[in-house]
Formats: sequence, C-alpha cells, structure tokens
Amino acid sequence: MAGKELNNDDEMFVTLTLDDDTEVECIVITIFEADGKDYIALLPIDDENEDEGEVYLYRYSEDAEGNPILDNIESDEEYEVVADRFDEWLDEQEYDEIVGDDEE
Repeated sequence: MAGKELNNDDEMFVTLTLDDDTEVECIVITIFEADGKDYIALLPIDDENEDEGEVYLYRYSEDAEGNPILDNIESDEEYEVVADRFDEWLDEQEYDEIVGDDEE
C-alpha cells in the first residue's frame, strides 16, 4: 500500500477550519492511496466528537515546497471509494495487531 504509515512517535496534528469558521484540532491517522490519488484521514481530538469516532477524509497533495494541501472530496462516488479503502486500511491495522500479538 502506498502511503505514509504513522506510529505513536510520529503523531501529527492539523487544525481544520470548517465551513462555519469553526476550528477543529485533529490528529492525522494516515495518508493513503485510493484509485490512484492520495487521501488523508483525520480524527478530531476535541471532547465533543470523540465519542462519535467521526473521521474526516480529504484529498491530500503537497505544493512545490512540500506543504500539505487538503481538498474536499466533491462526489459521492469518490467518497465511497475513499471510505471503502480507509475501511480496508483499518482492517489491515487490526490484522497486523492480532498477528503481531500472536508472534510475541
């Protein structure tokens, strides 16, 4: 899988400004590829959304200086592909944890 795997030592945070100008602090879960494009999964870390487990998915790219650029996913079809790939990534992480625990 192409993408950047992040472990606890490499936690990265992003502050999103939503359409209503609310700012939400998020932790970067992973950057992953779906359908030939890169996407980023963000988990809000404020107390209000923590129980919901809501994850924000965005298109991810970098400008010429390597600064991250996040773009909204515009179509339902694209979102479904990205959400399915993120679910697969989550399943892979759980599998890796189970296999890793059994090997120790």
